[in-house]
Amino acid sequence: MAPIASSELILNPDGSVYHLHLKPENIADTIIVVGDPGRVQEVSKHFDKIDFSVHNRELKTHTGTIGNKRLTVLSTGMGTDNLDIVINELDAVVNIDLAAREPRTTHTSLKIIRLGSAGALQPDIEPGTFVASSHGMGMDGLLYFYEKGKSVMDAPLAEAFVNHVHWDGNLPGVYAVPCSPSLMDKLGKDLLPGITLTAPGFYGPQGRELRLKLAFPDLNHLIESFEYQGRRIANFEMETSALYGLGKMLGHETLTICSIVANRVNKTFAKDYHSDIDRMVKLVLSRLTES
Repeated sequence: MAPIASSELILNPDGSVYHLHLKPENIADTIIVVGDPGRVQEVSKHFDKIDFSVHNRELKTHTGTIGNKRLTVLSTGMGTDNLDIVINELDAVVNIDLAAREPRTTHTSLKIIRLGSAGALQPDIEPGTFVASSHGMGMDGLLYFYEKGKSVMDAPLAEAFVNHVHWDGNLPGVYAVPCSPSLMDKLGKDLLPGITLTAPGFYGPQGRELRLKLAFPDLNHLIESFEYQGRRIANFEMETSALYGLGKMLGHETLTICSIVANRVNKTFAKDYHSDIDRMVKLVLSRLTES
């Protein structure tokens, strides 16, 4: 196999991957991803020690330990386009020999856990609830750019959604991908399970109307009433479908847990979402580090 061209696998002068500025020794095999760079330190402040840090654009990484457990926390910025960069480059760090520009003969599987904030799409899900995403359902079409994309999709779930909401053919293709069962069992136990709908924007794609009128004003109402095999759509956010889809294609374990900061149906907002997110972080770290 020919080495991967420098135009396809872009490296920095120090040999680190282009956007993340990471080398294999800089990350743990358990990685917490957050959207906001400012939230990285809200996770790493609970580490006993931080032994590596780097920051490029909205991509900030801290690696350290809690007891004997090594962990990395990394900010991705917002959107599935950013996740496309982050997940591909994390995989390159551990599964490509960066010096030789060739895939490694042994595969390393990462555990990648997204801790985020989200808006609830069901009237009974109160702000402050922690939702563990059984599936990420993407409205952005990202996975259709990859040859193996369809192989990891839950096609019947996506088809049922498309039919229920009368999905317009001018919009990107919908796809759905399940989480990693082992991470759900370990980290999502006793949390509220639900399908997470990943939108390609914060305003129009999530049904928010400021000065621009919506093309599909009834979409959120149709989303609220969707149910498939006892599952319903719990929340809106902007990253999970890409995390699940890319992670599964590349052989990594993935899970998203979100703190609900707003209820889109009832038009309510959390009184103190910062403390809710801190509770979520502490809970997940305790479960990651328990023996």
